[in-house]
Amino acid sequence: MRPRIAIPADTLNEATNIINERNAAFAPRPMIEAIVKSGGLPVILPSVDPALAVEYRDLFDGVIFAGGADVDPTFFNEEPHEALGLTYRKRDLFEIALVKEAVHANKAIMGICRGMQLINIALGGSVYQDLSEDPLKTLKHDQEAPGNLPSHHINVKKDSRIFQLVGKRPYVNSRHHQALHKIAPVLRVTATADDQVPEAVESINNDRILAVQWHPENMFKHYEYSQSLFRDLIKRAAE
Repeated sequence: MRPRIAIPADTLNEATNIINERNAAFAPRPMIEAIVKSGGLPVILPSVDPALAVEYRDLFDGVIFAGGADVDPTFFNEEPHEALGLTYRKRDLFEIALVKEAVHANKAIMGICRGMQLINIALGGSVYQDLSEDPLKTLKHDQEAPGNLPSHHINVKKDSRIFQLVGKRPYVNSRHHQALHKIAPVLRVTATADDQVPEAVESINNDRILAVQWHPENMFKHYEYSQSLFRDLIKRAAE
């Protein structure tokens, strides 16, 4: 039986005359395809009252927190920076609750882009609301190249789980204007770009959490090291 992999849904917030599409929940098609190809069964969870997160807990074996809008900065005790992008507090509330439930239940967790930032915030960390706040930032992290192509290299620590999956210096895509700042106490940075912007984090005491700043779901069809991240999630979810 395939491990069930939850994908907390994004919300369609564009104006529409079609009543059934207003604030519709959706998940990225490439994410669904990557999970199926890697041996998992996708389960899409809409953003609901965060008090219901505990009731979803037994419906999945692993969970991917995907990309999307910026996280509301009040969740890490900051007011909005002038460069803050779109936020959607309802999604933030649900996903933060789901992170905590997944950790409590020892579920396998993966984060992608916003998902890495959301996991870090949920567990006590923070982000730079815009990379202009980071004094070390020198690289272009919001590429103008097609999103399924890589744009910069990253440096992976040898004593990490992700090193076994992607190697020492993979070439990755990059579509973000925020980055991790304060790292949550239960996480450690295991990969960085050349300007030291965090590109991957893992849980310190176990193998339950692995999150990346790039978008492997857009590269998995042509870059083996991207699909390896999804296979690793399926493996961890099956344990």
